[in-house]
Amino acid sequence: MSPRDTQRAKVYDAEQLVRGVFDRADEHGNRTVELYGSHLTLPIERRFASVGSVQTYAEKVLGLNWVREQWDRALAPVRVRSRAGASAAHYEAADAVLAVPLHTGGSAWALRELVVLHELTHHLESDPESVAPHGPEFCLRYVELVDGVIGPEAALLLRTTMAGCGVRLG
Repeated sequence: MSPRDTQRAKVYDAEQLVRGVFDRADEHGNRTVELYGSHLTLPIERRFASVGSVQTYAEKVLGLNWVREQWDRALAPVRVRSRAGASAAHYEAADAVLAVPLHTGGSAWALRELVVLHELTHHLESDPESVAPHGPEFCLRYVELVDGVIGPEAALLLRTTMAGCGVRLG
């Protein structure tokens, strides 16, 4: 049994804030944001149209040379499936399955890059029984994955928002 997941709510709060920043940037067409006195130009966050497109994306991320060199679990395939009627995406470690809701309340909020990278971060944990699901190790791995895949500006936004929400990275 893995340790207690004491940071879960804080991690989700930080992610919701970050997704909101990306949503406003998309909505207003202004990708420049101010973060603690620095101006960042946010990269585009990919959106997906289907389970198949998420599957292709997940395979491409896990196939990146730097990802395979850093995390042994990147060699293990992941399967993506739809999760009907649910409000959250999740990762099923036993079968290496990433489950995403396709439409919740008329939107496909989970079919976006930050959500998929969050779930892939769970997949990359080599010993899930020894660490909390959203513990400091997960959070550091998530920021590193966002940095290398979406970009350093997105990672800086995620890292500082996590810190502001009291999330520990380690």
